[in-house]
Amino acid sequence: MKKKRNNGFPKFKIYKMTSLTPKQLKQYEDDGYVSEIEVLSKDQAKEVRDEIEVIEKKWPGELNGLGRNYIHFISPVFDFVCHNSKILDAVESIIGKNILICGTTLFVKNPEEEGFVSFHQDAKYIGLEPHNWVTAWVAVTDANEENGCMRMWAGSHKDNLKFHKQKFDENNLLTRGQTVENVPINETKPVILKSGQMSLHHPKIVHGSGINKSKDRRIGFVIQSYIGTNVDQVLGKMYVQLARGNDTYKYHKHVKRPSKLMDKEDILIRKKANEELSNIFYNGAKKIGKF
Repeated sequence: MKKKRNNGFPKFKIYKMTSLTPKQLKQYEDDGYVSEIEVLSKDQAKEVRDEIEVIEKKWPGELNGLGRNYIHFISPVFDFVCHNSKILDAVESIIGKNILICGTTLFVKNPEEEGFVSFHQDAKYIGLEPHNWVTAWVAVTDANEENGCMRMWAGSHKDNLKFHKQKFDENNLLTRGQTVENVPINETKPVILKSGQMSLHHPKIVHGSGINKSKDRRIGFVIQSYIGTNVDQVLGKMYVQLARGNDTYKYHKHVKRPSKLMDKEDILIRKKANEELSNIFYNGAKKIGKF
């Protein structure tokens, strides 16, 4: 008998407060990132992967291009990841108790493909000011050097934003192929994660990732980003969810959490959110890429 799906909801536990330790906070302050934070069990990570593959099978193409964004608007499984208290406790340690979810992206690198992410700084093109925000990178599968894990240029977040060349490379998983050139690769550090672990990184840290040379998919679910409610979008309009605390600033459009997978109303909201996001990402660009 086929196992019945639990309405798309993973069996997440209620966790005790799991803030970052003083050591982890110092690493974030010094290096611009912290990693190997346990947030999902192996079973929960597998359920997240299963959700992706259900959508790919039942709604082909839904997660391609712009469809890789805002999956938490259409999937209760991904919504629950975003609102996971283990993640939020760690995030609160960095940006404070009033937290919004302002976007998510799936970064899937299939085996035998040439997808990569050029070295870049998130704050260069996202338009979120001030920089009271943090990006959470949740490993759905293991992420290692063989399958193209992230690499961080530790300490680069302390410098000003750097010049990014817009390359629009065919295999680059970034919107414009935005690239910080002449990054000292030997000074970058791999962010190796087991499935269910998370890293957090600063808006200004230079980071990127190589191609997947393994025999399995490498899947990362990126909450880009968790922002303080005091953060505005200076390039356009954002669709957000309140994750914790109160939003007294009301800079952004709030949307409801999904109750079922691929609800028609949620799909329309996601479409509008992606249109606005595309306008932000390609603000001032000479052409539009595939994401």
